[in-house]
Amino acid sequence: MMARMSERVGRVWRLRQRPQGPLKAGDLVLDEQAVGDPRPDEVVLRTIFLSLDPTNRIWMSDVDQYLPPVEIGQPMRGVTLGVVEESTSPRFQPGDLVTPHEGTWSTYQTVSASRLSRIRAAPDLPLSAYMSVLGPPGLTAYVGMLDIGQAREGQTVTISAAAGAVGSVAGQIARARGCRVIGIAGGEEKCRWLTSELSFDGAVDYKKGHVGEQVRALCPEGIDVHFENVGGAILDAVIPSMRIGGRIALCGMISTYNDDGPVLGPREFQRVLMQRLTIQGFIIMDHFARAREAYAEIETMIRDGRLKWKDHIVDGLENAADAVNLLFTGQNDGKLMVRVSAA
Repeated sequence: MMARMSERVGRVWRLRQRPQGPLKAGDLVLDEQAVGDPRPDEVVLRTIFLSLDPTNRIWMSDVDQYLPPVEIGQPMRGVTLGVVEESTSPRFQPGDLVTPHEGTWSTYQTVSASRLSRIRAAPDLPLSAYMSVLGPPGLTAYVGMLDIGQAREGQTVTISAAAGAVGSVAGQIARARGCRVIGIAGGEEKCRWLTSELSFDGAVDYKKGHVGEQVRALCPEGIDVHFENVGGAILDAVIPSMRIGGRIALCGMISTYNDDGPVLGPREFQRVLMQRLTIQGFIIMDHFARAREAYAEIETMIRDGRLKWKDHIVDGLENAADAVNLLFTGQNDGKLMVRVSAA
């Protein structure tokens, strides 16, 4: 007879101490976790995919941020996609695919039914797509490029971390709007993928140095919209090439997340004034109302062959703590996630 859920034991990563610099062994600990029966209007989920994102590193710290920091000893927060195994809610049945509003790095999670969103996966698309191109990264790319950046036909757009999960989709959305798109990425292989596979108009390899000079050579008439995922030296290199009235959609600053102390702003901040630039930071949780429209357009682009993406899947929850550092070394190839269990 199959064991009742209350007799099952899962695993969960807990924050043991706040990291200093890159995540190291001992900052997180993998514990066993008893899985109890759901209370009224609760659902027990088995995690299929766990998303690994730069913001995970922020959540581990105690700096001012857009969500409360993960407390020491508590399960690590993360975006997850799971399947319902037990339910006391009439709205969800075993076998339903869902994503909790706040997931954890765990094999099982018990969640109030009011804190779940249903995933209606298309049978001809990989389930991992709903953690990447048809998940938060895709929505972030759509909102950042069209709502924040206001990219329009004929404009020049640059994107940092352009070969990443967000940047690559943002660039293809801009191309579909008739923009000239230049991607900034690390390494010849990633730059080649941008131009040959995604049809970007050019690529800057930051590993070759002199990023500002490369940007100026590819954007001699200036940049209308810049989609920023990296911050730091990359942002400094782009700002001098912004056109008057240019717009910067500030999505992330991954280059600074492992640093201690205050994060410095652009070195040439006077340019923001002289070029009358608009810099707007945004957090995707403020824009979920745009999800239906965004995903409908992105799925249409996929089916029309106008949008490509990559998923980088690591197997096993036990590998999550090591895998997250791939984000900060540029070794991930596409949207990074952990396959915790079979679909």
